Amino acid sequence: MSLALLGELVAAFPADLLRTADGERARYETDHRNRYHGRALAIALPRTVDDVSRLLAWCNQRGVGVVPQGGNTSYCGGATPDASGTQLVVSLERLDRVRSVDAADLSLTVEAGCLLADVQSAAAEAGCFFPLALGSAGSCQIGGNLATNAGGLNVLRFGMTRALVLGVEAVLADGRVYERLRSLRKDNTGYDLCSLLVGSEGTLGVITELTLKLSGIPEAISGGVCPFPSVEAACNAAIATIQSGIPVARIELLDDVQMDAVNKFSKLTYAVKDTLFVEFHGTEAGVKEQAEMVQSIAAEHGGGEFKWATRQEERTHLWQARHDVTYANKALRPGCEIWATDVCVPISRLAECILETKKDLKQSFLIAPLVGHVGDGNFHLGFLIDRDQPEELAEAERLNERLVMRALAMDGTCTGEHGIGLGKQKFLIAEHGEAVSVMRSIKQALDPLNILNPGKIFTL
Repeated sequence: MSLALLGELVAAFPADLLRTADGERARYETDHRNRYHGRALAIALPRTVDDVSRLLAWCNQRGVGVVPQGGNTSYCGGATPDASGTQLVVSLERLDRVRSVDAADLSLTVEAGCLLADVQSAAAEAGCFFPLALGSAGSCQIGGNLATNAGGLNVLRFGMTRALVLGVEAVLADGRVYERLRSLRKDNTGYDLCSLLVGSEGTLGVITELTLKLSGIPEAISGGVCPFPSVEAACNAAIATIQSGIPVARIELLDDVQMDAVNKFSKLTYAVKDTLFVEFHGTEAGVKEQAEMVQSIAAEHGGGEFKWATRQEERTHLWQARHDVTYANKALRPGCEIWATDVCVPISRLAECILETKKDLKQSFLIAPLVGHVGDGNFHLGFLIDRDQPEELAEAERLNERLVMRALAMDGTCTGEHGIGLGKQKFLIAEHGEAVSVMRSIKQALDPLNILNPGKIFTL
């Protein structure tokens, strides 16, 4: 750590804006899975966009790296400082206000530090629905969801986060504020800088406020759970459902290992088989028809008896298995760390990709439950490892590389929703090739001194 630089920082900003003591910095210097660690110059806790602007202008003048941080729930080290002790972590947690909810225009404007759960609640109180659904809703911040273009359970029906964003306010590297907070569904003027900022992982600007697209609350919602004789049968049923054009809201796959884990942890009684969880939104008649069609497709692929739920309490209980995945996996091997990864492939290759991945897992000494948003070809592995055992980390990395290269060979992507951060940089180059140089050019144009989350996504 540069004591002289820290002294300048402390002299330039109010004391309540900064945290400099070791104990105060610690929780901002590692991700929530303790997979990536660093050391920060200090932690800044701005209260306003003007605070963020002044901090970035100061850092830009001195070439100090800035690491924007939300709830710090990402898997790839995208919000972790490096080990130099010279980067400033800017946490947006104090910018947590809901600015406005417009039920007539179906839009909502919030500050970036607002928890996703609070965004969902604000929308519901106005009689609307915000469809981004993540397991970490109670801890992840909406600005981080934008910065990583988060996915979640409702992508199939409503799209990734980018599809839900109408406008952003962001501070650029030199302290300038870009503001485009509008509730318009159509805007064909100039470059789409809003979409460029979404998914940029804090490397192009610090998102401070955003306007989001809301939907009406569906008249009826129905959920169902169906076991299958094999993971191939479950995948093929999901593929057939999508190809039939049925407007299903969610299709989630939990493999037999994952179902066993959630049964034990949540005291459930589901069959220990590869299982699909589905959900439908719409009118009562529409939901009933969709459910019947999916049930017929499942039967054609060997699916067992469906368990259905329509009331909120019943659906919550039905989906408990899916929402308890993380806790169930940790309980499967107490004291372990979950080393998570994901890929996404065209749905026509989904069954093939998962089958080959499961073969790898059967030949390995590691446990790795599989769960996926299979309606859009995306699935996740959670390797349960002891980080103090180097051979376990090496095995997780070996299996992950095989998984990613398999997905790329199938015209897929190295990550459907976790992002690149530090963990998947080499795969980004393998996937995009020369296009990465174009990304670098955009980065250099907006951040010529490379102060914004330096070293993340790619190196300059």
